[in-house]
Amino acid sequence: MKNLNYLFWAYTLIWIVLAGYLLSLSIRLRAIGSQLRRLKSRLPGGNEG
Repeated sequence: MKNLNYLFWAYTLIWIVLAGYLLSLSIRLRAIGSQLRRLKSRLPGGNEG
């Protein structure tokens, strides 16, 4: 039964790490999108969409 306890905690840790990684990717992607919009607005004709 002790092995199942280790298995549970291993899977729990993997899911927590995966969720943290996906959250990190989401934050970075949002920042890159914001930066891209800012750069597009600086180009001539960049406000067209």
